[in-house]
Amino acid sequence: MPTITKKDLIDRIAEDTNQKRTVIKETIQSLLKHMIIELGEGNRLEFRDFGVFEIKERAPRVAQNPKTLERVDVPAKKTVKFKVGRLMKEAVDDPEHVIPILREQAEPDTTVVVTTNGRHTAARK
Repeated sequence: MPTITKKDLIDRIAEDTNQKRTVIKETIQSLLKHMIIELGEGNRLEFRDFGVFEIKERAPRVAQNPKTLERVDVPAKKTVKFKVGRLMKEAVDDPEHVIPILREQAEPDTTVVVTTNGRHTAARK
C-alpha cells in the first residue's frame, strides 16, 4: 500500500480545482496549523462525514521494560483521538462502491450522495 504525502495531495487538489500549487499548499498548511492550535487549546474538531479529532487524557499506569522486566511508572498524558466519520467508514468498508463516486466529482461545490445498504450519505466536496 503506497504512502500519499502532503505534496501528493497538494498536486491532486491543484489539478482538481485548477488553482496554483502555492495557493493550495498555503491553504492546507493553514488548515493543519489551525487544527494543531485548536487541539492544543483542548478544543474538539468535527468534520461531518470525515471524522472527529479530540483530546483524551490517558491515566497514569505501571508498564514493564521488556528487556529488563523492570516496572516503570508512566505518567498521565494527553493524546489526540480520531473517530472515523460515516462517509470515510463507508469508503474504507466498501471502496469499490464509494471511492469511484467520490473520484468522479470534479466540481468543488458538488454534493456527493453515496448509497450503501439503503442509506444515503451526503457530503460537500
